[in-house]
Amino acid sequence: MTQLTLPRAESPLHHADLPALAGQDQKGGLILREERFSALVILRGPDDDPGMRAGVEGALGAAPPTEPCSSVLGDDGTRLLRITPDEWLVFGPGTQRQDLMSRLRSALQGTPGRVVDVSSGYACLHLSGEALADVLKKSTSYDVHMRNFPPGKVVGTTFGKGQAYMLRTDADSVLVIVRRSFADYTWLWLQAAAEEYGLSIAG
Repeated sequence: MTQLTLPRAESPLHHADLPALAGQDQKGGLILREERFSALVILRGPDDDPGMRAGVEGALGAAPPTEPCSSVLGDDGTRLLRITPDEWLVFGPGTQRQDLMSRLRSALQGTPGRVVDVSSGYACLHLSGEALADVLKKSTSYDVHMRNFPPGKVVGTTFGKGQAYMLRTDADSVLVIVRRSFADYTWLWLQAAAEEYGLSIAG
């Protein structure tokens, strides 16, 4: 009897072996941590629909934000990022991926809200360190000064010669979300941009 071989989940940067690099004694001005296998879900629907808003709030502990470029923190570490007037990106730990989809689909029944799992289509890189601002200034034309890019703000912008969503998670760190096809390019870009400051890989 032939034994079935199940597909193996691989990070977009599996070939870079970042977990092995994280075990090395490195000191650098930029600290990079890949948020491997994160849950990413696209939520779409009218932002003024009370049924959809109540459903999402019941499922995640927070209603979809309506302010442009804003985000809110829900339960269990999930974040809702407003990326267009009728579209949000829900970000959460990969261990919650199936549960997250199940809760949202159940909560949105009978409403115009719809969800699509896009977890496998993106790479998520958490950046921090004393050289964070300098590396970001090299990487994007967006004004990353704290007065313009405060904690909780999310923007869609260029990153290198690619595109990305950037979320300021707190005063000292930024989450960069890029399409899977740009993951390797972004990794190489960050190595070059951080060369003069040093690059550390966190586990």
